Amino acid sequence: MIDQYDPLYSKRFAVFLSEVSENKLRQLNLNNEWTLEKLRQRITKNSQEKLELHLFMLSGIPDTVFDLVELEVLKLELIPDVTIPPIIAQLCNLREMWLYHTPAKIEAPALAFLRENLKSLHIKFTDIKEIPLWIYSLKNLSELHLTGNLSADNNRFIIIDGLRELKRLKVLRLKSNLTKLPQVVTDVGVHLQKLSINNEGTKLMVLNSLKKMVNLTELELVRCDLERIPHSIFSLHNLQEIDLKDNNLKTIEEIISFQHLHRLVCLKLWYNQIAYIPIQIGTLTNLERLYLNRNKIEKVPAQLFFCRKLRYLDLSHNNLTSIPADIGFLQNLQYFAVTANRIETLPPELFQCKKLRTLNLGNNCLTVLPSRFGELTGLMQLELRGNRLEGLPVELSECRLLKRSGLIVEEDLFNTLPPEVKEQLWRTDKEQA
Repeated sequence: MIDQYDPLYSKRFAVFLSEVSENKLRQLNLNNEWTLEKLRQRITKNSQEKLELHLFMLSGIPDTVFDLVELEVLKLELIPDVTIPPIIAQLCNLREMWLYHTPAKIEAPALAFLRENLKSLHIKFTDIKEIPLWIYSLKNLSELHLTGNLSADNNRFIIIDGLRELKRLKVLRLKSNLTKLPQVVTDVGVHLQKLSINNEGTKLMVLNSLKKMVNLTELELVRCDLERIPHSIFSLHNLQEIDLKDNNLKTIEEIISFQHLHRLVCLKLWYNQIAYIPIQIGTLTNLERLYLNRNKIEKVPAQLFFCRKLRYLDLSHNNLTSIPADIGFLQNLQYFAVTANRIETLPPELFQCKKLRTLNLGNNCLTVLPSRFGELTGLMQLELRGNRLEGLPVELSECRLLKRSGLIVEEDLFNTLPPEVKEQLWRTDKEQA
């Protein structure tokens, strides 16, 4: 009977098949199709090295899923009519769930299990009613991601008022179209460590309430159509990372106020319209990572190089014509990118940055490379593609960690190197494979 099961067939004979019987038959068919072996083949390791299973557009959850005791992440997508059963308690390693357009119901014993064990939850919805209300009783939840329309129309915020119950929430990510921060986010923010808002281009206007989130260590305000850096940020003295990617920032004069954020080590102002960097950037002496790529910067002030702790500096895709000699002061620099500018020469001081691992110089106007590249003995990636070079320095052979795959350059340019240097680069590739 299972082999013969067909939704159309069963609808045709609905007179003879009760709803309960139909559901049972559907579950039997699901179990028959999704064997334990087939499910195990679907398990992958995610970027955090966790074992995850992604179920997409099924009629339910196969019972065999709950025999995968090694599972750490369970993703359910476009499964509209599903109830999480008590047997989920067998997944003793489960810590993370994704409900994408899956307004799941849950049985009480299953909820009791998730309440104790679930740490991270991702929900994607079209209609806010797809957010299951039972999620607000997940007392040990530390990370929540909500993706969908949360605009203030039709009292949409009422549905997320339950966030106040999540007393152990440390990370909140919202991908939506807010015009202001909901009060409940401010309330939860008192114990949040990370707040991330991707507003998908909608202007986020009222941000004064941010100053109440005194425990924040990371703040992301991405695609919020910000024209200035919000002043409320300067009250958040525990901030270590700020990301203002893809806004509409033209000026960053407010950067002087960042000097009061003594713990700030990472500042991301990438994908904006910034034309110049104020000299006050030099007051941020604890900065270790600075992202200024994809802007309209024409000149880098000498004061930037007062940030002596910088390990990562990205100035790619701007309008720079030169690299200041002061670059040599950044003795801790490991990553330096100036791809897609209009740089014609490299200052000798660049080769004082002995800790460089990655140096991206592609798509500039370089015509010749100095022999001093051999001094960068720790170099693992060198991007040179898209310049006006006629040859490469043989001293690249002294960069013992540089592999062929790490040397990003046109093939004909690579072939200007002596055979023994080319062989060394290929050999390093094989040794580190």
